[in-house]
Amino acid sequence: MITNVPQDVSISSAHEILDVQTTDCCIVGGGPAGAVLALLLARQGISVMLLEAHKDFDRDFRGDTIHPSVMQIMEELGLSDRLLQLPHSKMRQIRVKTPENTFTMADFSHLKTRYPYITMLPQVKFLEFITQEAQQYPCFQLVMGANVQELIEEDGVIHGVRYRGAGGWHEIRAMLTVGADGRHSRLRQLGNFVAVETSPPMDILWFRLPRQPEDEAGGMGRFAPGRIIAMLDRGDEWQIAYVIPKGGYQKLRATGLAALKQSVVEVVPELSDGVPPSVADRIHSLHDWSQVAFLSVESSLVKHWCRPGLLLIGDAAHVMSPVGGVGINYAIQDAVVAANVLTKPLQNHHVEISDLAKVQRQRELPTRIIQAFQTLIQKRIFAPVLAADSPFQSPVPPILLRLPILRDLPARLIALGVFPVHVKV
Repeated sequence: MITNVPQDVSISSAHEILDVQTTDCCIVGGGPAGAVLALLLARQGISVMLLEAHKDFDRDFRGDTIHPSVMQIMEELGLSDRLLQLPHSKMRQIRVKTPENTFTMADFSHLKTRYPYITMLPQVKFLEFITQEAQQYPCFQLVMGANVQELIEEDGVIHGVRYRGAGGWHEIRAMLTVGADGRHSRLRQLGNFVAVETSPPMDILWFRLPRQPEDEAGGMGRFAPGRIIAMLDRGDEWQIAYVIPKGGYQKLRATGLAALKQSVVEVVPELSDGVPPSVADRIHSLHDWSQVAFLSVESSLVKHWCRPGLLLIGDAAHVMSPVGGVGINYAIQDAVVAANVLTKPLQNHHVEISDLAKVQRQRELPTRIIQAFQTLIQKRIFAPVLAADSPFQSPVPPILLRLPILRDLPARLIALGVFPVHVKV
């Protein structure tokens, strides 16, 4: 049970602590990994507090993809049918179009699964759905606006966190603390974890434009010299990723928004119906830089995901490249494995470092494999297109992936992951 501790409990913080609470597991980060782990633990009667730095989930998330492997996990929890009742769209293929040719990079319709597609669902709706489900269990507590600033460490063991929230400083004492706070993880920094870069960096601009009913459905990649544009079908909108070489954002920003829009139209002419573009064209719905989100992509992997009392999962442990949109997929699989491994130790009120290390052992190899796949795509397909000092090369799939026996490998890796993960608790 989550309990309040009397105010006179001895603490080492120099801050005035308004209250101290205790729980079995404190999860920092209310993204997909943290929310799903909290739900899985709460279902087993384990007291869990989920801390989210923002005051609500209503933000323009970049990752709105739910892969077949996650839908299978939702089915095992008895939630898939209700989840699919929320407004969504389905992406059955990822195609690449260049000035010279078009090819299919991944076709999910051939996969042997009840969900042969990627579900395009706003992440805010997914997180609200999962946390509302978790709130049915009295041992679950969600705290919004909780900005974690400190780890509580005693004798080399992490015993919880201190955060700034409503009214001032608060303290959570926990048997286990889980960092699920994303690519800019505060807990990774506080815990002195070391990350190693795994793929070349690049810059991405995210924005949305209207989608017409006659537009092609699904996901589409467009390639032109020095630029790559990925278009994700969001029903009445295109979610667009504009990929440029690392360090190119400031130069592009300096040229002005009009130059960005012209560059987009050069690669995707159908976003402009007239020559020259008219004010009624879809591209002109992008009228301010505030509509554009900048993401500097640097894929990495933490050497050790845990220390006594503390575990990292999701992007906190392995920052993913956006190639294939697999970040959410792998983060949720991390959460499922963590719940499978740690439920019994938490129920027995005795969590060893060996239990935490077991989570990394089960998840590190599939993470390394998918990151190697992403690096291959970036180096073989993306890098030649983005190279400004060499002639434009129209991308083609690597030779191995053109063999019939391996043709479905990209779709399988993107949709299902390396190894299947199932809910066992």
